Amino acid sequence: MILSTTDFVPGRQVVEVLGLVRGNTVRARHVGRDITAGLRHLVGGEIEEYTKVMAEAREQALDRMTEQAVALGADAVLMVRFSSAEVMRNAAEVIAYGTAVRLAPAGKD
Repeated sequence: MILSTTDFVPGRQVVEVLGLVRGNTVRARHVGRDITAGLRHLVGGEIEEYTKVMAEAREQALDRMTEQAVALGADAVLMVRFSSAEVMRNAAEVIAYGTAVRLAPAGKD
């Protein structure tokens, strides 16, 4: 499966647009991580605990989006984007979305 933030794949032609695909996850903060993060906040710098949680959330959202694309018979998802929002206090949603497409075989125009 090709995932791309562009609207094309170099050397390949889109032969069918299958539609919007998306994957999301909602993650809540963890009390133990909050304590460590709170201490880091006092001294400044990256809050690695939250960086890790958000990276995991993005990967899970991508995996779910890819599963949806595979179910449609897609070869690629183009124009992949991420969005995130707080859905309640101490919980955030991460969504990955894009356009599922079928591509012409490599070397065929």
